[in-house]
Amino acid sequence: MSDLHDAFQSQAKACADMGSPFMERWCNLVAERVEPDCKVGVDLFSWPMDPSNRASAVPLRFAGAFHALVLQGTDDALIAAYPPNTVSDDMLWAAIHGAMRRHERFILEWMKSPPQTNEVRRCNALIPAFHLIAAETEMPLRTSEIGASAGLNLNWDRYAVRIGDQVWGNADSAMQLTPDWRGPLPPLADVQVVDRAGCDLNPIDPSDPDQRLRLMSYLWADQADRKARTDAAIELALAAGHPVYKHDALSFLADRLANPQPGVAHVIYHSIVWQYLPAEAQAEGARLIAEAGAKATTDAPLFWLTFEGDKNGEGAGVVLKSWPDGRTRELARADFHGRWVAWNKVETLV
Repeated sequence: MSDLHDAFQSQAKACADMGSPFMERWCNLVAERVEPDCKVGVDLFSWPMDPSNRASAVPLRFAGAFHALVLQGTDDALIAAYPPNTVSDDMLWAAIHGAMRRHERFILEWMKSPPQTNEVRRCNALIPAFHLIAAETEMPLRTSEIGASAGLNLNWDRYAVRIGDQVWGNADSAMQLTPDWRGPLPPLADVQVVDRAGCDLNPIDPSDPDQRLRLMSYLWADQADRKARTDAAIELALAAGHPVYKHDALSFLADRLANPQPGVAHVIYHSIVWQYLPAEAQAEGARLIAEAGAKATTDAPLFWLTFEGDKNGEGAGVVLKSWPDGRTRELARADFHGRWVAWNKVETLV
């Protein structure tokens, strides 16, 4: 079986694990039936890089193109085969296969860009980490997000994470997040953000209907709750007005790390982004951060907070590196969409 088929089958399992039976079926159908019998199929089978969801994520790119066609009302046969409608596997595949031929140019152009899910629930793990940093340093924060997409998770301090009867963040927020929390509770701190910025190779402007379509297309068609959450986060982002700059990760890091601010803790962070960087860029990015870390002081500390897939256990690892103390701590493991967080007993300085 080809790497392409393996990639779609692996994505099908991931969709099942993350509560999307429709996308599980969709990906399995593509894995079983797609052939290089049209231009789109030929391009799929000749994809030049690793197509898996740990690299270029071809299944998510492909699925996003079809959902976009549905959301913009472009293909009646495809719309009829998508939720809330229920059809047979043969009818669903006929709609997918037909759209591959009818919308060849659209699909091929769409797949040139990597997925941008901007999943808000990843803040279920990020927000407690920011509270931990604020509690340990007793400093305001300067935050720099790599791969910020539409900037929804730039506004994490406007959200509320509720764990039991406690709230981390803005208790009155329109964005109320309620993760399945496992393990001890994280520190609760008074968090202030004095400066924030985000970058993306292709930032999404949620005020632009076409760009908002791209963002929404990567949500799965049978998960209406994710759509509602994303809509709410977009409204908060539009009100906050924090732009996402069109920069690559390396130039962004070089700029943001250039001038440490005394009395401020600087946090570089990203979630399910690092895998999309070429290996050379990953190595250079890590070098830039470590080099800045070597110059960090107790009065201007540096933190690198990552929420990324690995092979170390269930879900993704939430890891915090800090300088000048040079510590690396796995704070938690979390579902890729942030539905659950397994927080570790973390050694802290508080």
